[in-house]
Amino acid sequence: MGTIDRRDFLIRSGLAIGASLLAAEAPLPKSFAHAPPKLDNWQTVREQFQLSRDFIQLAGFFLASHPAPVRVAIERHRRGLDADPIGYWFEHEEQQEAAVLRAAADYLGVDPTEIALTDSTTMGLGLLYGGLTLREGQEILTTRHDHYSTEISLKLRAERTGATVRQIPLYRSLKNVSRQELLDNLTANIKPHTRVVAVTWVHSSTGLKLPIQEMAQAIQQLNSSRAEQDRVIFCVDGVHALGVENFRLSEVGCDFLIAGTHKWLFGPRGTGLVWGHQRAWPIANPIIPTFTTQAYDIWMELIPPKELPKSSYMTPGGFHSFEHRWALDEAFKFHQIIGKARVTQRIYELNQQMKQGLAKMPHITLHTPMSQDLSAGIVCFDVAGMAPRQVVERLKQKKIIGSVTPYATQYARLAPSLLTSSDDIERALQEIRKLQA
Repeated sequence: MGTIDRRDFLIRSGLAIGASLLAAEAPLPKSFAHAPPKLDNWQTVREQFQLSRDFIQLAGFFLASHPAPVRVAIERHRRGLDADPIGYWFEHEEQQEAAVLRAAADYLGVDPTEIALTDSTTMGLGLLYGGLTLREGQEILTTRHDHYSTEISLKLRAERTGATVRQIPLYRSLKNVSRQELLDNLTANIKPHTRVVAVTWVHSSTGLKLPIQEMAQAIQQLNSSRAEQDRVIFCVDGVHALGVENFRLSEVGCDFLIAGTHKWLFGPRGTGLVWGHQRAWPIANPIIPTFTTQAYDIWMELIPPKELPKSSYMTPGGFHSFEHRWALDEAFKFHQIIGKARVTQRIYELNQQMKQGLAKMPHITLHTPMSQDLSAGIVCFDVAGMAPRQVVERLKQKKIIGSVTPYATQYARLAPSLLTSSDDIERALQEIRKLQA
């Protein structure tokens, strides 16, 4: 088949009928009917969420509650897909995914062609680590502090291909950890045959935040004396930094950043991304066929063959929860309206309040570093004589929602965020003071 305009092709096929059906729908519910007010104070921000007011939400990072603009977009796309699934999909798929990529690129300070869309951090980790090009004898270096998803993604890669994965500790004691110790331990363990370094920016096990920019700079210095095929590729699980830290990826210096967008960013549940620098994408190999428009049109011979950005091929195909994926741009815009710097400052302030309060209690052992240079939005601690799950259950009885770290070594975990106020933190501290074995 020769080259043909995609929209003309679809219209002639009788598929572009969704708009007329959707126009006859009833108006959106009142809660979705208006754009959000100016987000110039934290109470107004909190009012954008339909979280139960019966609880203090200190586990909001686990899975996002959708703010009003995201809910509006999800509902709009849901109605369109329910009214005419095939027509609405063909009318909106290309433009909505482009809108999501533009919003993500603007937020991250990168080019849209450098971003692949996924459904979660775990999907992104599995896709990236499962398909990296490694020559015989090259290794992947990672740490003993990473999440299950990183460790198992690398384990599966090693079992399938025989790749070498080496784990190292980054510190001896959290109590005395320093940025220099973290940096020195990583760089000292990068060997001539190390091709990939895989780390996590903010550890959900302890709340520790790595000095990612300094690590990236050290790796760049090592790379200055290496051939291109031996250059160290620096991969970062950034899920607990995205939506917390105020950064532009051009300044961070890593090669890949993998993150779900349904945690701190408040994106639709079931969304995520992988960003790769243009110089790094060639090492990645897709595992799942993509459904991006251009790739599919090339296969259908609707357009001539041409080279597409690697990120296009790294965006998995198949049918997704499109009403969620297509609403992701609203989450990035929501944070931009509030202001990235304001978001970071607010989360820092509330976490310092929490850590300083816990540090004064004799029956509490605080595990998260006090310094904001070494922590972000997660606070981990122990209560003398009580198991972490007991602590979380006792707090839940007082309408305070926390969580337990899902690791071999477990701690009680609280995460002050834009969903909480200073008064909420003080009330939580009051209840923790009362906890006794």
